[in-house]
Amino acid sequence: MNSYQTFYQLHHNETPFILGNIWDVNSAKVLEANNYPAIGVSSQALSNAMGYDDGENLPFEILLQLAKKVVEVVNIPFSVDMEGGYSRNVDRIIDNINKLHDAGVVGINLEDTIAGTTRQLQPVAAFQKTLEAITNHISRNNLQLFLNIRTDGFLLGMPTALTETLTRIKNYENLGVDGIFVPCITERSDIETVVKATKLPVNVMCMPTLPDFDALKLLGVKRISIGPFLFNSVYTHAGKLAKAIIADGNFSSII
Repeated sequence: MNSYQTFYQLHHNETPFILGNIWDVNSAKVLEANNYPAIGVSSQALSNAMGYDDGENLPFEILLQLAKKVVEVVNIPFSVDMEGGYSRNVDRIIDNINKLHDAGVVGINLEDTIAGTTRQLQPVAAFQKTLEAITNHISRNNLQLFLNIRTDGFLLGMPTALTETLTRIKNYENLGVDGIFVPCITERSDIETVVKATKLPVNVMCMPTLPDFDALKLLGVKRISIGPFLFNSVYTHAGKLAKAIIADGNFSSII
């Protein structure tokens, strides 16, 4: 199997796989060395690492250059978080998708929200138009690219998050996407309802109250993303070490 086929199959196994989210080349190498079956960019982690706020403030060219370098140095499937596509124009989104595909990326995430001063869900009909153009382009050009669609009702903390999610995933499924990503969903009953509502593999994200991997397997989840939490933890620990060096007056904390 090639890298795309391996990535596709990971979403259709009985046991969910853990997607390690990266922010630079070294984090990609660390996760590969520790037997992660696939990796993906965390847009928040990458943006913060490069000095930008999350929400498409990072120049797309930086994301593309990272993608090219990661593909050069790792041998496991690699997916990229495109946020909202780095454009509001569908032709430019498709152009960005082509560039990532040509770089060797085997999967992309697209969000149904638009980042700004506040993050807003796109109207279903408007996002459907964008998705239809993208799925038609992928199909027409036989691109080997796993299209994972992120729907943000739970991330936004909407009181109607479950209902909104169910409505949207059915619409997205009918357009021929490959997977559904529901970040910030944590309740077992909600996860089970979402999984049962779609034929598509469901992706959840690391959260403090997320059920453990065995429970997620029983609920039917297929992909579990680390998101920005590894990045945050690494730099929290780095801060503690930096503080200890000054407090101790020596380097014993890092040697």
